[in-house]
Amino acid sequence: MSETIYQIEVRPRIPQALSGLLELSDNLLYSWDRNARSLFYRLDPELWEQCDHNPKLFLRRVSQDLLDQAVEDNIFMEEYSRVLSSFNSYLDKNTHHEIDEYLDIHNDLIAYFCAEFGLHESFPIYSGGLGILAGDHCKAISDLGVPFVAVGLLYRQGYFNQQIDAHGNQIATYNTAHFSELPISPVRDSNGEKLIIMVEIAGREVQLRAWHAKAGHTQMYFLDSNVEGNSDQDREITFRLYGGDKKTRIEQEIVLGIGGVRLIRELGLKPTTWHINEGHAAFSIIERCREVTNENFDFRSALEQVAAGTVFTTHTPVPAGHDIFPQQLMVEYFHNCCKRLDLEWEDFMAYGESPTAPGSFNMTAFALRGSRFHNGVSRIHGGVAAEMESYVWPQIPVEENAITYVTNGVHAPTFLARDWLNLFDMRFREWRNKLLDVDYWKCIDEIPDHRFWSLRQELKSQMLVATRRRTIQRCHRNHSNDTLSRRMTRQMIEPETDILVLGFARRFATYKRATLLFRDPERLARLLNIPDRPVLLIFAGKAHPKDGPGQDLIRNIHEFSQRQEFLGKVVILEGYNMAMARSLVAGVDVWVNNPEYPLEASGTSGQKAAMNGVVNLSVLDGWWGEGFNGHNGWGIIPHSPDTPPQIRDDEEAGDMLDILEHEIIPTFYNRGIQGYSKDWVRLSKESMKSCIPRFNASRMVMDYVKNLYTPATRQYKRMKQNDSAPAIELARWKAKIHQQWQNISIQRADDCNMSIMHGETLPIRIKAYLNGLSADDVRVECVIDSCRHNSDATIFKKPKSLVLQYQGQEDDSHIFSLDLEPVNSGVNFYKIRIYPYHELLTHPLEVGYLVWL
Repeated sequence: MSETIYQIEVRPRIPQALSGLLELSDNLLYSWDRNARSLFYRLDPELWEQCDHNPKLFLRRVSQDLLDQAVEDNIFMEEYSRVLSSFNSYLDKNTHHEIDEYLDIHNDLIAYFCAEFGLHESFPIYSGGLGILAGDHCKAISDLGVPFVAVGLLYRQGYFNQQIDAHGNQIATYNTAHFSELPISPVRDSNGEKLIIMVEIAGREVQLRAWHAKAGHTQMYFLDSNVEGNSDQDREITFRLYGGDKKTRIEQEIVLGIGGVRLIRELGLKPTTWHINEGHAAFSIIERCREVTNENFDFRSALEQVAAGTVFTTHTPVPAGHDIFPQQLMVEYFHNCCKRLDLEWEDFMAYGESPTAPGSFNMTAFALRGSRFHNGVSRIHGGVAAEMESYVWPQIPVEENAITYVTNGVHAPTFLARDWLNLFDMRFREWRNKLLDVDYWKCIDEIPDHRFWSLRQELKSQMLVATRRRTIQRCHRNHSNDTLSRRMTRQMIEPETDILVLGFARRFATYKRATLLFRDPERLARLLNIPDRPVLLIFAGKAHPKDGPGQDLIRNIHEFSQRQEFLGKVVILEGYNMAMARSLVAGVDVWVNNPEYPLEASGTSGQKAAMNGVVNLSVLDGWWGEGFNGHNGWGIIPHSPDTPPQIRDDEEAGDMLDILEHEIIPTFYNRGIQGYSKDWVRLSKESMKSCIPRFNASRMVMDYVKNLYTPATRQYKRMKQNDSAPAIELARWKAKIHQQWQNISIQRADDCNMSIMHGETLPIRIKAYLNGLSADDVRVECVIDSCRHNSDATIFKKPKSLVLQYQGQEDDSHIFSLDLEPVNSGVNFYKIRIYPYHELLTHPLEVGYLVWL
């Protein structure tokens, strides 16, 4: 018989003198407080690594002797007191002075919904960019004191753990989380019982348990369907992030959207703005409409009120990132809902209609139609999203539709290396309060060049030590011989670490083109193997378990890394997570990013690298289209999306290799008599100066507060006035417009003069045939190009709109006129248009109708 092995966890008794460690472990503030994390590390470095940097789990397993010894260690206790004092000071500090001008912190509240949150590797409910961004958003919210609550799902199994075998195959494994080991606690009702939220899913009543977490000042809540009393099928709804089929996905989105709203209500919270990230939480719109729909307030009126206070952010232009559900699935899950809302099925499906999937329900389309504030996540992406989703406003010029942008930013205290934090705290004591001050960051120039170079080299050495350890562990697990592992890591050992290191770490999706540099492998091999100018290329990242082409990229890079000419020069790391990301973005010299333009929505990894003095080599897409200034890195001008992929990839790969050969390598190794490259230090300093104040998460959050949260809050309150009379009025007006717009037309009623003398005005007189609408229902405009030297009449470079005034009715037409004063001498171009207009509209063109003369 085989023997049975039992496990018992002997938990220590935390000494009273160290009770603050329990407080630190229970607040995700530790995710951006490196000094707090260092306390746990100092107690037992090996256990800290074994616990995946999880403070709560660490405190359950740390030796009682070590804790008792720490109490007697004066140096440790002094550091403990400093950390705890800083922790309490942060939580007690009034941080909302930047916000008071915009929001009422006592009466306004932002509810932020997202399917994933990436705050720290110890809380694994994230997969990648969207989650990390949401985590950074919550951290900056805490720093700024914005009235805010976050809502998400609590997964038993978050995103997968990655191994790469000896053949380069990605192996996905999953760990099941024990919630008692996470920095969360169950939400309880007024009777002290665990709060249960009920939602209907395909005719079934499903129970959801609510959990609470704190991230500094930020309150976060999560829903979990693994509740006794639910069927096995329903208990698995929130089991795995981005797992299962479309049924699992729609059920998760019902839990997040509808369950999330009900949780907010049970908590007694009253958000004034609701922020939806991607279409995952768009069903919250339905639930909020259901709450207020009654015999005197129909669905369309409810939607106007709800949409006025809703912000929708689209985070990717890649089609796979936009959920589309087939009609039969929607019938199964929402037919009863429509009946209760007294909403015709065809009308409901129309809210999710899109040309890419006729007859199906597009969650992005629904989120856009159910919100009045919409944005992409960089300037380029805002334009791409406006083009992609222009079908929502079919007659509106793309550049004038309602989609704007807020460029992503990253949380500086999280991603700045400890060495930089210590240096900043010593030299620039006010830096944490100056993240929005561009001029302040010229202080980087005050750091002596030799000190700057030395610190950068130290960060690289630390990163290479970790990279070597991970590489050797993988080699041993894959039973590689010692000779191979030594050759693979020979550049990672002192004194060989004075080497140019390029890093590429992100999700392995085909559009990110991880293998682009290998388009010309012979040339790349030559550049990596110059004897006195060696170069190391490090790759890391995961491919979705169902993404075969993405996994092929990993396999291809592995195969290149095993070739003789690339052995020890190209390394691919497994197990990419936030801890590895912090190491790489701080330690490499050059951050490589080469997506297919314009598919990179933002690309925040490059921002994290730039904050640490890493220099970007990137296609001018996403954030780098705004961040590159000609002095802080290298920008690859992208080819047109119409360029054949083979030609585009060959030419852009050639551009990158040209820059590597003729600029990056010579600049890095041009040491001079001082022993370091002054030109490289200048680039690196410029990278930090230009990025830190412009691409940090506090700037991003303030942009949301100023441009989206505050206007949405005001518009929502406006719609609720007088028992929601404005929402009812606007819904009825839109219904009238939809019914009568099709036969609207305009024509000239003047001589249409082709020339006038300087100083004269051009009289414009327009007849409008309004098909029963009144003059108050429309706006007639003259759009003139104010660009002085525009020879192309089809492209208005600087359009300026002038409103024509209503003059009265003439027979069956309405007359509008304007005395136009041309902006420039010479040839001017102008156009005339009419569109429906109401003073209650959030965006003047939100109805989507417009007729040109």
